[in-house]
Amino acid sequence: MATLACTIDATGISAPSYNDIFTSLQNSYWSIYGSDAVLTPDSQDGQLLATFAQAINDCNQATISVYNSFSPAKAQGAALSSNVKINGLNRQVSSNSTVDVTITGVAGSVIANGIVQDSLKNKWDLPASVMIPPAGQIVVTATCETAGAINAAIGTVTQIVTPTFGWQTVTNASAAAPGAPVETDAGLRVRQASSTALPSLTILEGVLGGVAAVAGVTRYAAYENDTDTTDSDGLPSHSMSIVVEGGDATEIATVIATKKAPGTGTYGTTSETVIDTYQVIHNIKFFRPTDVPITVQINLVKLSGYTSAIGDEIKSAVANAISNLAIGGDVLVNKLYSFANLPGTADGATFDISSILIARDLNAPAASNVVIAFNEVAVGLVGNINITAT
Repeated sequence: MATLACTIDATGISAPSYNDIFTSLQNSYWSIYGSDAVLTPDSQDGQLLATFAQAINDCNQATISVYNSFSPAKAQGAALSSNVKINGLNRQVSSNSTVDVTITGVAGSVIANGIVQDSLKNKWDLPASVMIPPAGQIVVTATCETAGAINAAIGTVTQIVTPTFGWQTVTNASAAAPGAPVETDAGLRVRQASSTALPSLTILEGVLGGVAAVAGVTRYAAYENDTDTTDSDGLPSHSMSIVVEGGDATEIATVIATKKAPGTGTYGTTSETVIDTYQVIHNIKFFRPTDVPITVQINLVKLSGYTSAIGDEIKSAVANAISNLAIGGDVLVNKLYSFANLPGTADGATFDISSILIARDLNAPAASNVVIAFNEVAVGLVGNINITAT
């Protein structure tokens, strides 16, 4: 071989395999000491060459890892965390759940360090200072005091823990966005790709890149209607609609207000008031995704080795596949087979799936796809998945 080291060319980096390295060392040895030299695996010289070959191969693999660490598409762990800093990003640490709450009361009342509570006694902290506007109500984002994926259904955050003069009621019109663990490499790569749109010439991409950079945002989608009529999703003419899961509502609205084109309206059910540097008031609207529970019926034939524990594996795989769909992503029944069959595992050979039926909103399952609206997100729960094994 011309070289035993890595080679970098127009296609990237490559290195000879361990077997090629070992064979090359054998040939070199025989050319020096003669072809009658014994280099079998049980010989001393053969084992020494194998040690040399392994050392060279290890060095080559380390070199490839270092080379790949300079690319956000291939870097892992600390290397990826370092790479994305060039985009002004940091890997997101574990976060607390957040929920948008509607506060009503006497205009002008100020709530300092307010705390509210849900029906399960979880406490949620309001922003440090909240002033009730002339309209008598305001929507703010409350953060759960307990870290992790704390859930709060619609209408369950209704208790005022810190009574304040002028503050009358609190409720949540949308479910809480569960907290997330430390951001994965895959998630950080997706966010890095979106962040490159921050200085883009396409305004919608710039808005989406800014929203993706808001702390706590887990999923997001953007829609635009540049026509003169309302579109099929209900977006008014010449408007944009951003659907965002997680993150502080005020920060999200500020990003949208800063980056949207002048004269472009915003559409959504969450409304925030943003005051720009010229003291102009902007009413910014966007959506929080509506959770759509998916019911799944899986019918299968048991083969040798099937157990109820394997059935639980199937349920978890299908539930995760549904919950990982993008905002507005339809649930395609045929796609679920690839997850339900537990590919790549020995357990996948212990059953044969005869049919999968699905439905939304706890309706009767059927063998047809579930359509998800642009501002909805499918939710897969193990409790909503039933397996009939015969």
